Amino acid sequence: MRRVALLLGAATTALAATLDDVCTAAYAKAAIPKNGILSGVIFNTSSISVSVTKNASVAGTDFPSGVIDYCSVAFSYSHQGAGDTVQLEFWLPAPDKFANRWLSTGGGAFAINSSTNSLPGGIIYNAAAGITDGGFGGFDNELDDVFPLGNGTANWPAVYMFGYQAHHEMSVIGKAFTRSFFNMTAAEKLYSYYQGCSEGGREGWSQLQRFADEWDGAVTGAPAIRFSQQQIKHMFPPVVEKTMGYYPPPCELEQIMYDTIDACDALDGRADGVVSRTDLCKLNFNLSSLIGIPYSCNATSALTGYEPAQNGTITAEGVSAVEAIFKGLHDSNGLRAYLSFQYGTSLDDATTVYDETTNSWTASTSVNGGTEWIARFIELQETSNLDWSNFTYDTLRDYMYAGWQMYEDTLQTTWPDLTATRDAGVKIIHYHGESDPSIPPASSVHYHESIRSILYPDLSFNESTARLNEWYRLFLVPGGAHCAVNPYQDGPWPQTTLGSLIEWVEQGVVPERLNATYTSGSDAGSGAQLCAWPLRPLWSDNATKFDCVYDQASIDTWHYRFDSYKEPLY
Repeated sequence: MRRVALLLGAATTALAATLDDVCTAAYAKAAIPKNGILSGVIFNTSSISVSVTKNASVAGTDFPSGVIDYCSVAFSYSHQGAGDTVQLEFWLPAPDKFANRWLSTGGGAFAINSSTNSLPGGIIYNAAAGITDGGFGGFDNELDDVFPLGNGTANWPAVYMFGYQAHHEMSVIGKAFTRSFFNMTAAEKLYSYYQGCSEGGREGWSQLQRFADEWDGAVTGAPAIRFSQQQIKHMFPPVVEKTMGYYPPPCELEQIMYDTIDACDALDGRADGVVSRTDLCKLNFNLSSLIGIPYSCNATSALTGYEPAQNGTITAEGVSAVEAIFKGLHDSNGLRAYLSFQYGTSLDDATTVYDETTNSWTASTSVNGGTEWIARFIELQETSNLDWSNFTYDTLRDYMYAGWQMYEDTLQTTWPDLTATRDAGVKIIHYHGESDPSIPPASSVHYHESIRSILYPDLSFNESTARLNEWYRLFLVPGGAHCAVNPYQDGPWPQTTLGSLIEWVEQGVVPERLNATYTSGSDAGSGAQLCAWPLRPLWSDNATKFDCVYDQASIDTWHYRFDSYKEPLY
């Protein structure tokens, strides 16, 4: 049992501690680092709050379910001369469970944290875990709550905190606090990790690109990198519909998705309701073959708006719109500005709304990542609404470029030279749902390939991939949606990725394939293996034999050249 020095009144003892022993305000306060651990950071030790939780049942998409005990510790700090307050919350396991591990966790969308939903992922693996509020006024506040300060007035400190500074500070403070809380000696190794998806994935890369010694390993899921392109990409499908003058009913889009899944399901050698080879789907399936197939959906009166019953057949116009969306954004000269989704993906951004005044379908004008990004962060207006009625493909490209310029050093997060991170021995597991309807998985492939080409320019594709795989591996999740299982495809999900990373870092067990589990459908509860890029999944012998194969034609479908820009877009 781990021995921890306890502060019990005026006495100090080295007896084995219980969670109740250490989870006190006095003990936790003494573990807060001293001012000076980071330049200009001043701790408010009087802000500390502490509580014990026992026998809590937890479950999540990025950690296995379980029952946990933990100590919650929260306190704040400020930056000299800034007049700000940054709040931290750490969950710590019982001393006899602690395995010398720290876990930083990330957020989603414009949130810098996932509330406490991500913290059980640390306790499950006997690690202390933390979240930060970024100095935004509370853990429930997001970047768009504090940006801009007013029309035309940017809140640049908040952008830098969101971009990378807050997570770096949390890691430095959290690791020091953990070492003190568990009375670790200078000779003892504290393994430090990160886990996050979407914005959390971007936050992970924001540290890996800047601070090579911050973590021993990181799990980065579906990262929202290329921030300006990613946000404005949400506006591309509605602009396609407006440009073409056709607004497909939601039921038509849904039918196209279902029929594409049915048509491409077995291309991987196994008919299981999952499109594991979206690349083969792109190479072999013609969407126009769906024209004339009937669709039917009942009327709804959801809170988001009334939808009448929808009955019809898939139209040539509907197929053309979907084909244009899958092709990705091109400017008026036909040059590529950004990538798009994989075949069989739910086109959530293309969903139309019913206008009861005209009894017709129209593009949704509700706030999404793109409209808010342009209004707040590029135009610096204190609103999330945007009039985009006159937008063209060139308008989208121009705003992508403008945001890229404005936030290249904070939010774009595409720096490809990870030499220092590689040389520090850091291990990275990067995953992405292959049917992600929010962040296209090709975004992750493109960044992976950018790192490979920058770090190993003189090696062949296969040689450089092998070198990169020694420390950084990318896994595409068949049928996977955005940071979660897919409601339309019963595919597997890599719920224990952090465990695989820990084995890689601490035991040298290389994740040649990534463990995943089916959570629904006929295979629910059974395990699966995910292939490391660029290998692709393939079943043979009547779907009884699984392998990860090299398929050059399929690999080529994932590669994009963004020739609408004069600068390289990594």
